Amino acid sequence: MKFVITGGAGHISKPLTLQLLKAGHEVTVISRNTNNLEEVVKAGAKAAAGSVEDVDFLTKTFTGADAVYTMVPPKMDAADWKGHIEQIGKNYTAAIKAAGVKYVVNLSSIGAHLFDGCGPVSGIHRAELALNTLEDVNIKHLRPAYFYDNLFSNLGLIRKAGIMGSNFAIADKKFTIVAPVDIAAAAADELLSLSFTGHSIRYIASDEVSTTDIAKAIGSAIGKPELPWVEFTDEQAYGGMVGAGLTEEVAKNYVEMGNAIRTGSMGEDYWKHRPASLGKVKLADFAKAFAGAYNSTEPAAVH
Repeated sequence: MKFVITGGAGHISKPLTLQLLKAGHEVTVISRNTNNLEEVVKAGAKAAAGSVEDVDFLTKTFTGADAVYTMVPPKMDAADWKGHIEQIGKNYTAAIKAAGVKYVVNLSSIGAHLFDGCGPVSGIHRAELALNTLEDVNIKHLRPAYFYDNLFSNLGLIRKAGIMGSNFAIADKKFTIVAPVDIAAAAADELLSLSFTGHSIRYIASDEVSTTDIAKAIGSAIGKPELPWVEFTDEQAYGGMVGAGLTEEVAKNYVEMGNAIRTGSMGEDYWKHRPASLGKVKLADFAKAFAGAYNSTEPAAVH
Protein backbone atom coordinates (compact mmCIF):
# COMPACT_ATOMS: atom_id res chain seq x y z
CA MET A 1 0.00 0.00 0.00
CA LYS A 2 0.96 3.64 -0.39
CA PHE A 3 0.93 5.88 2.65
CA VAL A 4 1.60 9.58 3.13
CA ILE A 5 2.79 10.68 6.56
CA THR A 6 2.74 14.28 7.80
CA GLY A 7 4.87 15.47 10.69
CA GLY A 8 8.30 14.92 9.20
CA ALA A 9 10.66 12.95 11.44
CA GLY A 10 8.78 13.81 14.62
CA HIS A 11 8.48 11.70 17.75
CA ILE A 12 5.39 9.95 16.35
CA SER A 13 5.84 10.25 12.59
CA LYS A 14 9.36 8.81 12.56
CA PRO A 15 8.64 5.50 14.37
CA LEU A 16 5.35 5.23 12.46
CA THR A 17 7.15 5.59 9.14
CA LEU A 18 9.76 3.02 10.11
CA GLN A 19 7.06 0.52 11.12
CA LEU A 20 5.23 0.95 7.80
CA LEU A 21 8.46 0.56 5.83
CA LYS A 22 9.38 -2.54 7.81
CA ALA A 23 6.01 -4.01 6.83
CA GLY A 24 6.93 -3.54 3.16
CA HIS A 25 4.84 -0.53 2.22
CA GLU A 26 5.59 2.59 0.18
CA VAL A 27 5.79 5.66 2.40
CA THR A 28 6.09 9.35 1.53
CA VAL A 29 6.90 11.72 4.38
CA ILE A 30 6.04 15.42 4.28
CA SER A 31 8.38 17.91 5.89
CA ARG A 32 9.32 21.55 5.45
CA ASN A 33 12.97 20.57 5.87
CA THR A 34 13.78 17.25 4.22
CA ASN A 35 17.26 17.31 5.80
CA ASN A 36 15.49 16.04 8.91
CA LEU A 37 14.32 12.94 7.03
CA GLU A 38 17.75 11.41 6.43
CA GLU A 39 17.13 8.33 8.60
CA VAL A 40 13.70 7.48 7.17
CA VAL A 41 14.88 8.14 3.60
CA LYS A 42 17.78 5.74 4.14
CA ALA A 43 15.21 3.22 5.37
CA GLY A 44 13.28 3.58 2.09
CA ALA A 45 10.86 6.47 2.54
CA LYS A 46 10.32 9.17 -0.06
CA ALA A 47 10.67 12.79 1.02
CA ALA A 48 8.17 15.46 0.01
CA ALA A 49 9.32 18.99 0.76
CA GLY A 50 6.46 21.39 1.42
CA SER A 51 4.10 22.99 3.89
CA VAL A 52 0.80 21.77 5.31
CA GLU A 53 -0.38 25.35 4.74
CA ASP A 54 -0.16 24.73 0.96
CA VAL A 55 -3.32 22.90 -0.18
CA ASP A 56 -2.05 22.41 -3.75
CA PHE A 57 1.12 20.77 -2.44
CA LEU A 58 -0.88 18.54 -0.11
CA THR A 59 -3.26 17.54 -2.89
CA LYS A 60 -0.42 16.60 -5.21
CA THR A 61 1.35 14.62 -2.49
CA PHE A 62 -1.81 12.84 -1.29
CA THR A 63 -2.87 11.78 -4.80
CA GLY A 64 -2.50 8.03 -5.28
CA ALA A 65 -2.21 7.26 -1.57
CA ASP A 66 -4.24 4.44 -0.03
CA ALA A 67 -4.22 6.29 3.28
CA VAL A 68 -2.74 9.37 4.92
CA TYR A 69 -1.71 10.17 8.46
CA THR A 70 -2.48 13.76 9.37
CA MET A 71 -1.25 15.88 12.26
CA VAL A 72 -0.92 19.60 12.89
CA PRO A 73 2.73 20.60 13.33
CA PRO A 74 3.34 22.98 16.23
CA LYS A 75 3.34 26.69 15.41
CA MET A 76 4.31 28.47 18.58
CA ASP A 77 4.16 31.94 17.06
CA ALA A 78 0.57 31.75 15.78
CA ALA A 79 -1.44 34.89 16.51
CA ASP A 80 -4.59 32.76 16.88
CA TRP A 81 -3.44 29.28 17.88
CA LYS A 82 -6.84 27.58 17.82
CA GLY A 83 -7.66 29.24 14.51
CA HIS A 84 -4.37 28.11 12.98
CA ILE A 85 -4.96 24.50 14.01
CA GLU A 86 -8.49 24.62 12.63
CA GLN A 87 -7.21 26.00 9.33
CA ILE A 88 -4.68 23.19 8.91
CA GLY A 89 -7.56 20.76 9.45
CA LYS A 90 -9.46 22.52 6.68
CA ASN A 91 -6.38 22.34 4.44
CA TYR A 92 -6.17 18.60 4.96
CA THR A 93 -9.89 18.27 4.29
CA ALA A 94 -9.65 20.09 0.97
CA ALA A 95 -6.58 18.13 -0.14
CA ILE A 96 -8.01 14.74 0.87
CA LYS A 97 -11.19 15.46 -1.05
CA ALA A 98 -9.36 16.66 -4.16
CA ALA A 99 -6.91 13.75 -4.09
CA GLY A 100 -9.61 11.13 -3.61
CA VAL A 101 -8.05 9.57 -0.51
CA LYS A 102 -10.42 7.15 1.22
CA TYR A 103 -8.65 6.42 4.52
CA VAL A 104 -7.29 8.90 7.07
CA VAL A 105 -5.68 8.36 10.46
CA ASN A 106 -5.73 11.74 12.17
CA LEU A 107 -3.74 12.70 15.25
CA SER A 108 -6.19 14.40 17.57
CA SER A 109 -6.05 14.62 21.37
CA ILE A 110 -7.79 13.76 24.58
CA GLY A 111 -10.18 16.65 25.21
CA ALA A 112 -11.03 17.04 21.53
CA HIS A 113 -14.69 16.42 22.30
CA LEU A 114 -14.74 20.03 23.57
CA PHE A 115 -15.43 22.87 21.14
CA ASP A 116 -13.89 25.40 23.50
CA GLY A 117 -12.25 25.73 26.90
CA CYS A 118 -9.38 23.33 26.26
CA GLY A 119 -6.66 25.54 24.82
CA PRO A 120 -5.00 24.26 21.65
CA VAL A 121 -7.01 21.04 21.88
CA SER A 122 -10.14 23.03 21.07
CA GLY A 123 -8.43 23.89 17.80
CA ILE A 124 -7.89 20.18 17.26
CA HIS A 125 -11.59 19.62 17.92
CA ARG A 126 -12.37 22.03 15.11
CA ALA A 127 -9.90 20.27 12.82
CA GLU A 128 -11.79 17.04 13.57
CA LEU A 129 -15.04 18.75 12.61
CA ALA A 130 -13.54 19.87 9.31
CA LEU A 131 -12.35 16.37 8.46
CA ASN A 132 -15.71 14.90 9.42
CA THR A 133 -17.35 16.83 6.59
CA LEU A 134 -15.77 14.22 4.29
CA GLU A 135 -18.75 11.88 4.20
CA ASP A 136 -17.23 9.28 1.86
CA VAL A 137 -13.87 9.05 3.66
CA ASN A 138 -13.10 6.63 6.50
CA ILE A 139 -11.42 8.52 9.34
CA LYS A 140 -9.91 7.29 12.59
CA HIS A 141 -9.24 10.12 15.04
CA LEU A 142 -6.51 9.13 17.49
CA ARG A 143 -6.96 10.88 20.83
CA PRO A 144 -3.83 10.35 22.92
CA ALA A 145 -3.50 11.42 26.53
CA TYR A 146 -1.14 14.06 27.96
CA PHE A 147 2.34 13.50 26.51
CA TYR A 148 5.12 12.36 28.84
CA ASP A 149 7.41 14.68 26.88
CA ASN A 150 5.47 17.71 28.16
CA LEU A 151 7.01 17.01 31.55
CA PHE A 152 10.45 17.99 30.25
CA SER A 153 9.30 21.59 30.65
CA ASN A 154 9.82 21.01 34.39
CA LEU A 155 13.59 20.60 34.07
CA GLY A 156 14.29 24.26 34.80
CA LEU A 157 11.71 24.41 37.58
CA ILE A 158 13.31 21.46 39.35
CA ARG A 159 16.72 23.10 39.12
CA LYS A 160 15.64 26.55 40.24
CA ALA A 161 12.95 25.74 42.79
CA GLY A 162 13.20 22.03 43.57
CA ILE A 163 9.59 21.40 42.53
CA MET A 164 7.46 20.17 39.66
CA GLY A 165 4.02 21.50 38.88
CA SER A 166 1.39 23.17 36.76
CA ASN A 167 -2.01 24.81 37.26
CA PHE A 168 -3.50 21.39 37.97
CA ALA A 169 -3.00 18.47 40.34
CA ILE A 170 -4.73 15.16 39.67
CA ALA A 171 -5.60 12.33 42.04
CA ASP A 172 -4.47 8.70 41.95
CA LYS A 173 -4.98 6.87 38.64
CA LYS A 174 -6.91 9.77 37.13
CA PHE A 175 -4.10 11.43 35.15
CA THR A 176 -3.68 9.75 31.78
CA ILE A 177 -0.29 10.01 30.12
CA VAL A 178 1.22 8.64 26.92
CA ALA A 179 4.49 8.05 25.08
CA PRO A 180 4.87 8.99 21.39
CA VAL A 181 6.03 5.47 20.53
CA ASP A 182 2.77 4.06 21.85
CA ILE A 183 0.84 6.53 19.70
CA ALA A 184 2.93 5.50 16.70
CA ALA A 185 2.14 1.84 17.39
CA ALA A 186 -1.60 2.60 17.47
CA ALA A 187 -1.38 4.62 14.25
CA ALA A 188 0.52 1.80 12.56
CA ASP A 189 -2.09 -0.68 13.74
CA GLU A 190 -4.86 1.39 12.14
CA LEU A 191 -2.99 2.03 8.89
CA LEU A 192 -1.82 -1.53 8.38
CA SER A 193 -5.31 -2.95 8.82
CA LEU A 194 -7.48 -0.14 7.37
CA SER A 195 -10.40 -1.89 9.04
CA PHE A 196 -12.13 1.24 10.30
CA THR A 197 -15.18 2.65 8.59
CA GLY A 198 -17.02 5.95 8.87
CA HIS A 199 -15.73 8.43 11.42
CA SER A 200 -14.52 7.00 14.72
CA ILE A 201 -12.18 7.73 17.62
CA ARG A 202 -9.54 5.76 19.48
CA TYR A 203 -8.13 6.85 22.83
CA ILE A 204 -4.51 6.04 23.61
CA ALA A 205 -2.76 6.08 26.99
CA SER A 206 0.40 4.46 28.30
CA ASP A 207 -0.32 4.82 32.00
CA GLU A 208 -2.89 6.16 34.46
CA VAL A 209 -1.28 7.81 37.47
CA SER A 210 -1.50 10.87 39.70
CA THR A 211 0.58 14.02 39.50
CA THR A 212 2.02 13.09 42.91
CA ASP A 213 3.11 9.76 41.39
CA ILE A 214 4.86 11.67 38.61
CA ALA A 215 6.86 13.83 41.01
CA LYS A 216 7.70 10.82 43.17
CA ALA A 217 8.89 8.69 40.25
CA ILE A 218 10.94 11.45 38.67
CA GLY A 219 12.27 12.60 42.02
CA SER A 220 13.47 9.09 42.85
CA ALA A 221 15.07 8.76 39.42
CA ILE A 222 17.06 12.01 39.77
CA GLY A 223 18.05 11.57 43.39
CA LYS A 224 15.44 13.94 44.85
CA PRO A 225 12.95 11.52 46.45
CA GLU A 226 11.05 14.31 48.22
CA LEU A 227 10.37 16.23 44.99
CA PRO A 228 6.81 17.60 45.25
CA TRP A 229 4.17 18.37 42.64
CA VAL A 230 2.88 21.89 43.27
CA GLU A 231 -0.41 23.23 41.92
CA PHE A 232 0.03 26.82 40.76
CA THR A 233 -2.62 29.45 40.30
CA ASP A 234 -3.52 30.34 36.72
CA GLU A 235 -1.73 33.65 37.18
CA GLN A 236 1.44 31.96 38.39
CA ALA A 237 1.37 29.46 35.54
CA TYR A 238 0.81 32.17 32.95
CA GLY A 239 3.57 34.35 34.34
CA GLY A 240 5.98 31.44 34.45
CA MET A 241 5.34 30.48 30.85
CA VAL A 242 5.65 34.03 29.53
CA GLY A 243 8.80 34.43 31.61
CA ALA A 244 10.17 31.27 30.01
CA GLY A 245 9.73 32.80 26.56
CA LEU A 246 6.33 31.58 25.40
CA THR A 247 4.07 34.07 23.64
CA GLU A 248 1.06 35.43 25.49
CA GLU A 249 -1.22 33.58 23.05
CA VAL A 250 0.43 30.22 23.70
CA ALA A 251 0.62 30.77 27.47
CA LYS A 252 -3.07 31.74 27.58
CA ASN A 253 -4.02 28.57 25.74
CA TYR A 254 -1.87 26.33 27.93
CA VAL A 255 -3.43 27.84 31.05
CA GLU A 256 -6.87 27.15 29.59
CA MET A 257 -5.88 23.55 28.89
CA GLY A 258 -4.58 23.18 32.44
CA ASN A 259 -7.95 24.34 33.70
CA ALA A 260 -9.66 21.65 31.63
CA ILE A 261 -7.32 19.05 33.09
CA ARG A 262 -7.90 20.29 36.66
CA THR A 263 -11.69 20.27 36.39
CA GLY A 264 -11.76 16.88 34.68
CA SER A 265 -13.54 18.13 31.57
CA MET A 266 -10.57 17.33 29.35
CA GLY A 267 -10.58 13.67 30.33
CA GLU A 268 -14.30 13.04 30.78
CA ASP A 269 -14.82 11.45 27.36
CA TYR A 270 -11.72 9.27 27.79
CA TRP A 271 -13.27 7.58 30.80
CA LYS A 272 -16.46 6.94 28.83
CA HIS A 273 -14.44 5.27 26.06
CA ARG A 274 -11.40 4.04 27.98
CA PRO A 275 -9.15 1.80 25.86
CA ALA A 276 -9.22 -1.90 26.64
CA SER A 277 -5.44 -1.92 27.05
CA LEU A 278 -2.74 0.63 27.74
CA GLY A 279 0.56 1.19 25.95
CA LYS A 280 3.93 -0.25 26.89
CA VAL A 281 5.76 2.79 28.24
CA LYS A 282 5.02 3.19 31.93
CA LEU A 283 5.80 6.08 34.25
CA ALA A 284 8.84 4.25 35.64
CA ASP A 285 10.24 3.93 32.12
CA PHE A 286 9.77 7.62 31.40
CA ALA A 287 11.32 8.58 34.75
CA LYS A 288 14.55 6.93 33.61
CA ALA A 289 14.49 8.92 30.36
CA PHE A 290 13.79 12.10 32.32
CA ALA A 291 16.74 11.38 34.59
CA GLY A 292 18.95 10.98 31.53
CA ALA A 293 17.91 14.41 30.28
CA TYR A 294 18.27 15.93 33.75
CA ASN A 295 21.75 14.53 34.24
CA SER A 296 22.92 15.41 30.74
CA THR A 297 22.12 19.07 31.37
CA GLU A 298 23.48 19.18 34.91
CA PRO A 299 25.40 22.44 35.40
CA ALA A 300 29.14 22.04 35.66
CA ALA A 301 30.49 21.86 39.19
CA VAL A 302 32.14 24.99 40.57
CA HIS A 303 35.65 24.38 41.93
